[in-house]
Amino acid sequence: MSRIKSISETAAAQGRKLLIPYLVAGDPDLGHSLGLMHELVRQGADIIELGIPFSDPASDGPVIQRGVERALAGGTSLADTLKLVSQFREQDSQTGIVLMGYLNPIEIMGYGRFVAAASEVGIDGLLVVDMPPAESSELHQRLHEANLDSIYLVAPTTSAIRAKAITEVCSGYLYYVSLKGVTGAALMDHESVASSINELRELTDLPLAIGFGIKDADSAAAMGRLSDGIIIGSALVERIADMSPGAVNESDLVRSCEVIGAARAALDGLQEDKAAS
Repeated sequence: MSRIKSISETAAAQGRKLLIPYLVAGDPDLGHSLGLMHELVRQGADIIELGIPFSDPASDGPVIQRGVERALAGGTSLADTLKLVSQFREQDSQTGIVLMGYLNPIEIMGYGRFVAAASEVGIDGLLVVDMPPAESSELHQRLHEANLDSIYLVAPTTSAIRAKAITEVCSGYLYYVSLKGVTGAALMDHESVASSINELRELTDLPLAIGFGIKDADSAAAMGRLSDGIIIGSALVERIADMSPGAVNESDLVRSCEVIGAARAALDGLQEDKAAS
């Protein structure tokens, strides 16, 4: 059983929603990234999505693009990202870690070398935003053999046929993009999201995590009611932008991650409301 599956099953048994923050490795520097990862866990994260810096993050909005630019300006590479996870694992063997990014750096490293390195440092899953299932068979097979999850996105514009194909190869959890557009856009049509989630539940037993547009406790609770978990990226990266590279300040770490603590409280409030009803 993968670590993500174990985390998800434990959360489901407890009636607890998954909380999955996203940050860019090396933003604003690698020392801060390590501190942020540990602080995110303290604030209630179950799984962390760690972005691999890439020079053309076309699917990301301006907030995350600027985070990627800060990481690249500091020289952060895929190798650095892997080393960061290894350092995190020296103190934390429980939290799920998913690498999220674009195919180019992985292809340059080579699938076999990448999967071996990812497995060695303690990564649990991979989400490649520009690699559709039809083109991912080799990488997917290597990940499967290493017991690493292949995580995919489903968007409001995804056809039923394509959604079915995605659920057949996806593992760990399914990432539902709550709106049309890039990361950081505003969340809008709750009814449409609810309808899409219900349709996806007919196709898969995987946990369904909603991302894009979740920025505070209210939006976390709204999407938590509809799903098995939520993903918060831009709202966190926007706060990280206020940090300066250099010595890690613990109060800065806490302040940047408070949005995740607020989301955790909101999600746990749903559990308490259900228990009281």
